[in-house]
Amino acid sequence: MGCCGCISLLGYGIYRTFFDMSRLPEGKYLTESTSPDGAYTLKAYLSDGGATTGYAVRGELVFNKGNKEKNIYWNYKESSADIHWQGKDTVEINGHSLHVPNDVYDFRRE
Repeated sequence: MGCCGCISLLGYGIYRTFFDMSRLPEGKYLTESTSPDGAYTLKAYLSDGGATTGYAVRGELVFNKGNKEKNIYWNYKESSADIHWQGKDTVEINGHSLHVPNDVYDFRRE
């Protein structure tokens, strides 16, 4: 494997370890809200990073037809989740508006 292959593998490992939203900690259930048409449910969880980090909120979008789940929200230094649907495909979580199912908010990417 050449130098480019090693760098690519290292880059993928860093991404997978630190930035992949599918690997977020589960957390403690906070609340949930279902979209007006019943297609989605957004569940919010509180993650406690321990003594060295603050709380974070994870938002998990559940596709009610098909039972598929996807993390769409991850924000640090939050301990509650205020969820409001602004239509059948738009949800606001703690002031961050997301068009589901494609938009995501991850504080690490700002």
